[in-house]
Amino acid sequence: MFTGLVEVLGRVAGVVKENAGQRLMLAWPGLTGSLAIGESVAVNGCCLTVVASDGEQFEVQAGPETLLRTNLGGKRAGDRVNFERSLRVGDRLGGHFVQGHIDTTAVLRERRSEGEWEFLAFTLDPACTGLLVPKGSIAVDGVSLTLVDVWTDGFSVMLIPHTLAVTTLGLLRPGDRVNIETDILAKHVAKLLGK
Repeated sequence: MFTGLVEVLGRVAGVVKENAGQRLMLAWPGLTGSLAIGESVAVNGCCLTVVASDGEQFEVQAGPETLLRTNLGGKRAGDRVNFERSLRVGDRLGGHFVQGHIDTTAVLRERRSEGEWEFLAFTLDPACTGLLVPKGSIAVDGVSLTLVDVWTDGFSVMLIPHTLAVTTLGLLRPGDRVNIETDILAKHVAKLLGK
């Protein structure tokens, strides 16, 4: 379980193909102490297990399902990624409940400045937009955000300067793909209602 509050803007150090999956070598700048083997880390919002760790460097494996549903399969050495460690009992929950289970990807279709803020609009599969509501929560590349507008084929968000500076969202250009996790509460309500 995560909060969607990114801890650091990290980097892909390398990618190695492993049968139908991939091993990602990742760099966490400023990490004090190594991550534990078996620990969960959200990488662009996708919950992955640490399989090797040495100082600021660690490795995770992404299987075929992860590569199919996320933007991680397109990452190359040098690309920036968001990192967040899993919640511990007693931690503050400053964002919203994020599982790290990516539903799909969306594509940035518009970006414009509004003062110091940035307006971002994304195209999203209409099968997922039924789980979104204006002023509701969404995780975009693992960043907990508040929805502004919701359309049948997409949604928009407004980003403050801090979010732009410390996450991958500040680097996005139209056409870029992002990982999307809809709100877990919306998923359960939809299932209970048979939608």
